[in-house]
Amino acid sequence: MAVTPSLAISIEQMGFKYPDNTTVSFADLNLQVATGTRFGLFGPNGAGKTTLMNLMTGVLSADEGSIKLLGQETGNQNKEVNRLFGFVPQDFSFYQELSPAENLEFFGAWAGLNKIQIANRTDELLHILGLEDVRDKPVEKFSGGMKRRVNLAIGVIHNPQILFLDEPTVGVDVQTRTAIISYLRTLNDNGTTLIYTSHQLNEAEDLCEQIAMIDEGKIITQGAIGDVLKEHKHESLEELFINLTGKAYRN
Repeated sequence: MAVTPSLAISIEQMGFKYPDNTTVSFADLNLQVATGTRFGLFGPNGAGKTTLMNLMTGVLSADEGSIKLLGQETGNQNKEVNRLFGFVPQDFSFYQELSPAENLEFFGAWAGLNKIQIANRTDELLHILGLEDVRDKPVEKFSGGMKRRVNLAIGVIHNPQILFLDEPTVGVDVQTRTAIISYLRTLNDNGTTLIYTSHQLNEAEDLCEQIAMIDEGKIITQGAIGDVLKEHKHESLEELFINLTGKAYRN
């Protein structure tokens, strides 16, 4: 009998609708992600990617069904579940007037780390992400790529078991993108499950092992990248994306 891998994420018959919207965002959605996976979530604008990210991280609560991270229900301000994951949003989520070290001190304390743990992790992350020389300078003076690295450092300050990444390399140069993707691979090699969404499909194809494409709140295909491309007879994720979601503009 095959052994079922432990699940980082388990979504069962999940339904959700925004209160002021007559359209249901998700109905009876089912999705499972095994621990240790590099998982990509893709879809056109308005497909529901950000909403699904917000549901998985507990920012929003499902109307029906269940969402579990490593076996624990999300939502309801569950502090234990919140410590299991990190989130690197597309929008910068730090204090611009503070330095990288000050931001990491604040968010490390918020994540429940003690002073020694914060100091050690700050030194480690600033070294890994090439921010040692600017550790005490205000982030507002940084380039876009440097700000992306600060955003990432904050998301992993507490060594999360699951890391959600919403467009983590948008607007950065090739060197920064390469460095960020390399670090994400290292995190995954050390056991961190990655849940990644981006419009950079070439980058996604290089990083992700498993994918799901969603449109209008429904999963339209999922599986290992190679298997999905073979099933739909396409050479790349970009070709598959256009084929499944169309060429029309999305708002």
